[in-house]
Amino acid sequence: MKTIGIINGPNLDRLGKRDRDIYGTQTLADLENLITIEAEKHNAKILFYQSNHEGEIIDKISEWAETKLNGVIINPAAYSHTSIGIHDAISGANIPFIEVHISNIYQRESFRHYSFTVGACKGCIVGLGLDGYLLALQFLIKGN
Repeated sequence: MKTIGIINGPNLDRLGKRDRDIYGTQTLADLENLITIEAEKHNAKILFYQSNHEGEIIDKISEWAETKLNGVIINPAAYSHTSIGIHDAISGANIPFIEVHISNIYQRESFRHYSFTVGACKGCIVGLGLDGYLLALQFLIKGN
């Protein structure tokens, strides 16, 4: 059985409540349900984590680096554009990470066009809504 971690960064606990024209109406609970259903099809175990605090995200990455996770899907949200610390935590974790963004960050404000964290990740999926998480999950389950 594969174990995949999901990390959601700041404000993603507000999915379905804020910026609905950008992020849609589905909630974080809806997202976790979608991922759980997909994981069950592949006999995979999912560990969910969400935090609005950079240090807590770094701590979770460090904690998971000491386990046997098969991969992590991370949506660092705004921290992707500001956090060298999260980049460094990902780089040192020795776990494949896939960065996901619900919106297409390249169609938004110019300050969102650069991600500090993506360079430490195996890949990145942007602009496909919640389906981006499912694609990342399928990729990690395959063991690529």
